[in-house]
Amino acid sequence: MDVHSKAIRSKNMRAIGTRDTAIEKRLAGLLNQLEIAWQPQGQGLPGRPDFVITGYRAVIFTHGCFWHHHSCYLFRLPATRTAFWLEKITANARRDEQAVHQLLAGGWRVLIVWECALRGKQRRDDHWLSERIEEWLCEGGALAQIDAAGIHGAPLG
Repeated sequence: MDVHSKAIRSKNMRAIGTRDTAIEKRLAGLLNQLEIAWQPQGQGLPGRPDFVITGYRAVIFTHGCFWHHHSCYLFRLPATRTAFWLEKITANARRDEQAVHQLLAGGWRVLIVWECALRGKQRRDDHWLSERIEEWLCEGGALAQIDAAGIHGAPLG
């Protein structure tokens, strides 16, 4: 059973931001330090990437490990309404995968930076993150991910 009433749980869920999150702000700061020109929230692009870097024909997503189902120490399926959450999170991951495929087909390069690389006990420091982002932009392939374990290519999740 949930420890909160339906009204309190609903209020808490509505308060979770979808823009300008702490992990987005940290990544924006790193891109600014690298003097990389970017635009926020790619409105016309599949999946609405958090950062659009047109000079490199690249987009960057910052994915929360819970909401996008990353297999790391930050992801834990809730003990209550498990079926509901599993269905919702699985649908998010499917939608993410579709958006990535559409972006790649459209000639965009895609980098996913997972929350576990940006916060938590296994987070990466700014210097390391900046180097990986810059390397990927200049030399990387079409698809890569950065998480607490490092930088690597596909598969998603």
